[in-house]
Amino acid sequence: MALPSLSRSLQREVVAVALMVGIAVSARSSLADHYVVPTGSMLPTVQLKDHVLVDKLAYGLRLPLADSYAVHFAAPALGDVVVLRSPTDGTVLLKRVVAVPGDLIAVDGGKLTIDGKKVPVVERGGDTMEQLGAGDHPLSLALGGGPDFGPTQLPKDRFLVMGDNRGNSLDGRSFGLVERDAILGRVEGVIVRHGAPTWVALSP
Repeated sequence: MALPSLSRSLQREVVAVALMVGIAVSARSSLADHYVVPTGSMLPTVQLKDHVLVDKLAYGLRLPLADSYAVHFAAPALGDVVVLRSPTDGTVLLKRVVAVPGDLIAVDGGKLTIDGKKVPVVERGGDTMEQLGAGDHPLSLALGGGPDFGPTQLPKDRFLVMGDNRGNSLDGRSFGLVERDAILGRVEGVIVRHGAPTWVALSP
């Protein structure tokens, strides 16, 4: 007589575990996630092996494991640091949005010109800073500027993304413009650096 009770108990445990797994998967797909940075393409802003926190609700609501957003919110903005799926092989990349739909963008020597105006690059405290979007950010031209691009006017729902380490970044200059739905979320900040908890904000 005890076996049916044991079976029901086991069933409840299996259901509970399945629910927890489902919630975890849904949260990582739709709400927030973290990534470990595998390359130096975003130096000096983001360092190799940094752990970054990603807001996956920044640009819309994506159903778990879906390839596109069910609902769109605000579009990615100029200067946002984002994670996205590579158009070539689907791997997750970390890059900066340097041009948005409608922009006429050109890249020469790693420096940007948008709608005919050069994006200011200034020296500050020994650092090279690019004044893009809502805030300034560090820029590295130590390895050169990388490939030139454009001028190209971005069509609807297409974005150009690049690394801050312009001479060592495989980015939109090579694999092309990215669709809005390929952008998985906005990087809010660095939460682990050199193996230690920290907080370095990346969003203004």
